[in-house]
Amino acid sequence: MGQVINGLRPSIVVRGEPAVRWTLAERMRHYHVPGVSIAVIDSGKVAWAQGFGLKDAGGTDSVTPTTIFQAGSISKPTFALGVMRLVQDGKLDLDENVNVKLRSWHVPDNRFTEHEKVTLRRILSHNAGLTVHGFPGYEAGTPIPTVPQILDGVKPANTAPVRVDTFPGAISRYSGGGTTVAMLLVTDVVQQPFPQFMQTTVLGPAGMSHSTYEQPLPAARVGDAATGYDGTGKPIVGKYHTYPEMSAAGLWTTPTDLATLAILLQHTYAGQSSAVINQATFKQMLTVQKPPFGIGYEVSGNGPTLEFSHDGSDQGFISRFIAFAERGQGLVIMTNGEQGGSLIFEITAAVAAEYGWPDHQQVERSTVAVDGHKLLSLAGAYHIPLPDSVTIVIRADSGKLFAILPPADTTRLFAESDSTFFTADEGMPVAFTRGGITVDGSYHGVKVPLLHPNDGH
Repeated sequence: MGQVINGLRPSIVVRGEPAVRWTLAERMRHYHVPGVSIAVIDSGKVAWAQGFGLKDAGGTDSVTPTTIFQAGSISKPTFALGVMRLVQDGKLDLDENVNVKLRSWHVPDNRFTEHEKVTLRRILSHNAGLTVHGFPGYEAGTPIPTVPQILDGVKPANTAPVRVDTFPGAISRYSGGGTTVAMLLVTDVVQQPFPQFMQTTVLGPAGMSHSTYEQPLPAARVGDAATGYDGTGKPIVGKYHTYPEMSAAGLWTTPTDLATLAILLQHTYAGQSSAVINQATFKQMLTVQKPPFGIGYEVSGNGPTLEFSHDGSDQGFISRFIAFAERGQGLVIMTNGEQGGSLIFEITAAVAAEYGWPDHQQVERSTVAVDGHKLLSLAGAYHIPLPDSVTIVIRADSGKLFAILPPADTTRLFAESDSTFFTADEGMPVAFTRGGITVDGSYHGVKVPLLHPNDGH
């Protein structure tokens, strides 16, 4: 454990630059992250699990392995296990039009659904053509909408209606809205509250004793929960948001519980367990439908490098789940700060090096020098309308370029040419065109006015 927490490092190392190492405490302060919880899987068991920092920066309670965090979108693949159990038992069909069994709401048909239908397979692999990328949740004390209100975008819902706006099966596009449709389908079929279904179908059988999908969090569990913090270190109003979109973002859990699930699934893949689903069903989940998704999990590699993973983000919380199907290795990290993403990459690189992983090791990249005036010309604000409307601020400072990514994550950009760059944390490509930007090869934005584009805000 000591080699990891004293050996954090950037995912990307620039050729010719000296090696950089940090302690976990240093980087928690740097990113304004009060608390971190980590569970490392090695040799098919939890090698170690440890909490660091504070549950609430205003108090004295330390993060422990039993402190619960909001898992964000890690809720989705965990939910997918419950769906696949219903498929395995013949109660749902992966390739049936979801409207056949939906009772309390239906996906509105339009020209896109005339020939191709919204199915569970497409929803769980993010290619059903459904909208609404993610959900911001609801502040404590504010009205909470019903699931049909969320799906129709009717107040007090705070997101747009979930609709089909492209041909189902045509493209891979992340949709928390689709996962929420699937949740309603499940509850219509099983006729029981969603948290109860997940407890009896997945959480209980997997031994996830500290986990729940209950939203809002029951009073009896509040003392177990970490408080979420924004990227500047300010607490989330009411400590955390409520997510009625439980399948998409509502799981409260611990790294140890998620690591326990990962180990169970590794045993399932090997044919040694069917506590939640059987081997054939899980192997179907790890079959890529449209890259990068299998059913529920992101899937990469094959054979000894086969990996199933998912990241998670709720207001004030950032998390990561990684497991190798055949190697008996993996990692779960949960943080209660919105700059936790960059910290997670640095922890992951340290774990990968310490435990000899086949992936997530530091990658060496070459860079070129770019004239300072050119860097200044790139500085400014860029609005990216899809999948969520976000604005990225590019800042030039002392001959270096930085990207401030929502919600408040600042990362350096290294140049491969005078118009193509990559991020320091994960090597994500960022390309500039005349008056525009392309991030990760897929998300396109345009430059918009910013009063002080180079003031660092």
